[in-house]
Amino acid sequence: MTEDLERRIDAMLSTDRLWAWGLVIGLWLSYAFVFFAINTINTDGTIKLVLIIGGALVLMYNTASITAMIVHYKEDKNDIYGIDIKHLDEMRARKNQTTI
Repeated sequence: MTEDLERRIDAMLSTDRLWAWGLVIGLWLSYAFVFFAINTINTDGTIKLVLIIGGALVLMYNTASITAMIVHYKEDKNDIYGIDIKHLDEMRARKNQTTI
């Protein structure tokens, strides 16, 4: 594998990791916002407990799945991103041929 291809693969992986963690942070923030917004009008302790448990489970499973996805992408980055880069290069070459 060439050094340029390895650099491009690492750049794509870094971008995907950044987006994945950004979306996880957005999910946590949105759940916190909704919980505190609902909590101001909620007077029932049972509903509050259900919201806490349900929200915690959703956040835990989503965070775990994104973490597993990132680990999988890192392990198989050459297979995953190598094919993407190959197709992107072919599309770029085809586009350049038609515009000339």
